[in-house]
Amino acid sequence: MEIALKEARLAAERGEVPVGAAVISPQGAVLARAGNQMRAQNDPSAHAEVLAIRSACKALGSERLSGCDLYVSLEPCPMCAGLIAVARIERLYYGACDPKSGGVAQGPQVFSHAQCHHKPEVYSGIAEGEAAALLRDFFAKRRGGAR
Repeated sequence: MEIALKEARLAAERGEVPVGAAVISPQGAVLARAGNQMRAQNDPSAHAEVLAIRSACKALGSERLSGCDLYVSLEPCPMCAGLIAVARIERLYYGACDPKSGGVAQGPQVFSHAQCHHKPEVYSGIAEGEAAALLRDFFAKRRGGAR
């Protein structure tokens, strides 16, 4: 999770919403890491999870990440949860819950849907305090700067 949190901090420094992700191979190697880049890429799909999964798939030369783990600092949104299922991520570890936009434990609960063909093992609340503080501080600074 430390890698995902580091990517989240780097994203915040770039002015992106501080979310980071890392894909870990079954052997424990870091296959990919990424932070949000929606603003930098002018791409609403450039979420940390999407970028990390794309990079890991490229590194493995496969559209599937069977046996791999994904660490994310924030509960994935519905779009990212769908991608996690399609990529066949084995285990998902995430930090802070996202009551507003989450798609795993909140909102549509993508992995519980009957049409979800792959359901990863899900572990939430990993370094939750630090992950939540990154987001809280980021948005507090943005609101403070707008006054």
